[in-house]
Amino acid sequence: MAACSGDTSGEDKEEKDTTEEKSNDEKGSDASSEEGQLTYAVDTAPEGLFVPGFAGSIIDSRINDLIHDSLISANENMEYTPHVAEWETEDNKVFTFKLKEGVKWHNGEELTMEDWQFAIEVLAHPDYDGPRFDYVKEIEGAEEFRKGDADTVKGFEVKDDYTAVITFNEAKVNNLENLWTNPMPKAELEDIPVADLSSAPEVRENSVGFGPFKVKEVVEGEYVSLERFDDYWQGEPKLSEVLIKVIDPSLTIGALQNGEIDFMEIRPDDVEELETLDHVRIEEQEGLGYSYIGFRFGHYDKENRTAVADYDKFKSKELRQAMFYALDRESLVDSYLNGKATIVNTPIPSVHWIVADESELTQYDYDPEKAKELLDKAGYKDVDGDGFVEDPDGEKFVVKFGHYAGPAAFEGRTQAIMQNWEDVGIKTELATGQLVEFNTYNEMKDNDDENLEVFFGAWSVGSDPDPSGLWHSTSEWNYGRWVNEESDKLLEEGLSEKSFEQDYRKQVYIDWQKLYNEELPGLPLWENLDLYGINNHIQGVTIDATGPREFHEWYIEK
Repeated sequence: MAACSGDTSGEDKEEKDTTEEKSNDEKGSDASSEEGQLTYAVDTAPEGLFVPGFAGSIIDSRINDLIHDSLISANENMEYTPHVAEWETEDNKVFTFKLKEGVKWHNGEELTMEDWQFAIEVLAHPDYDGPRFDYVKEIEGAEEFRKGDADTVKGFEVKDDYTAVITFNEAKVNNLENLWTNPMPKAELEDIPVADLSSAPEVRENSVGFGPFKVKEVVEGEYVSLERFDDYWQGEPKLSEVLIKVIDPSLTIGALQNGEIDFMEIRPDDVEELETLDHVRIEEQEGLGYSYIGFRFGHYDKENRTAVADYDKFKSKELRQAMFYALDRESLVDSYLNGKATIVNTPIPSVHWIVADESELTQYDYDPEKAKELLDKAGYKDVDGDGFVEDPDGEKFVVKFGHYAGPAAFEGRTQAIMQNWEDVGIKTELATGQLVEFNTYNEMKDNDDENLEVFFGAWSVGSDPDPSGLWHSTSEWNYGRWVNEESDKLLEEGLSEKSFEQDYRKQVYIDWQKLYNEELPGLPLWENLDLYGINNHIQGVTIDATGPREFHEWYIEK
């Protein structure tokens, strides 16, 4: 499952004003950048990891989609299709891949299977510090290579420049979907120690891809300038340049209004005012993102690559259920998302075919009295009469809740959530005393920072519906460090030989969602609606559940 922590359009996304005043008649159609240049705005600075194998945030991934291409694509139905490579397999264990000939990197080198093999071995290397090892670990020999017991990943065999055979440890229904299919330019990167790659200029400043646009300039925290790659394998892109510009969220409406920016994933509270602009259209798309509240259950053992449940504060299922019933999600969606979200009780996006029907799940509708009953049942009682419960041992009980920084609505939403819990007697404090800068917040989750006992998060997941990448006990993105034997068994069964039969696999995942819905290792809050503000002179735009795509076909209509 592809996953990106943090901002998703219309929810958790985590400047330059024009000084010349324009009349209303002048704003819009002629207010764009120079011919052929698209200004694509983001309201959170990227981490600056412009090689897909190192990127973890949705912002970096969106930028990488312009610079890089994958060998395999997912269509609008999230079915995997050939793109730069095609494949065949008889048993879902051994795959033969054929690469298109003549595909060029931005440096003029031809793409070959050695570039793909190089990427696989970077991700499996003992010194690799990125988040994508899970996408290669099922290849035969990847674990041995990572442990330093082998010189190569045995299961990746290059037959010639355009042919490779990949052998997996076992036949799994999603071996293809869960395979890393983004090559890295070996000629550019092979002389850099793997331990240094994530900080190297070749990753952060002048990344080389084979996508429709190549890097022109990167100014950290301000913008990424891209220019057309004339030798792009799908044909010369119609735009000459793309400027990805970081702007303050409060400037979104003005920047779209005066034509300073052409395209942006927008927030729900921007929609009403943007709809009054004749030259801007709003596009809505059911996406792959959802927001949730996580609990800390332990830490991640990086050496053994597994979660360790050694923090018991939130081990009570009744406590977690009470905290869910205490949340007035309808009011949160109406007040802070302008109604542009759907309340859910599962962490599987509704566009995925494995999603459980809500009728099969407990509906944690706002019920503060139910929350109080569950707290009492679990032994959380107000012993000293101050209006807040103590824990079952009679000790002071305070929840430290973390949220990342962003627009003003984030502060209001955070306070509303905390107030909901205090209204049922759970004393709540803001972790660190303030909202935390987005990239710092992600680092805190990565490192199991003790301040994040309970934390707000959001995921934008991939085309493969398997939730193991976020919720299996061995996943490093299982940020709560939830360890549950039954959950692991169900997730593993969903990839078993029996699960080649789709109905069986769906039922396994429905059973897993029922378990999740009962245990609540996290509180799935709502499913985000992806929202985009687009200047009407931008045409040829394709957007689906996975996000914007087919950038080489985008153009400016004069």
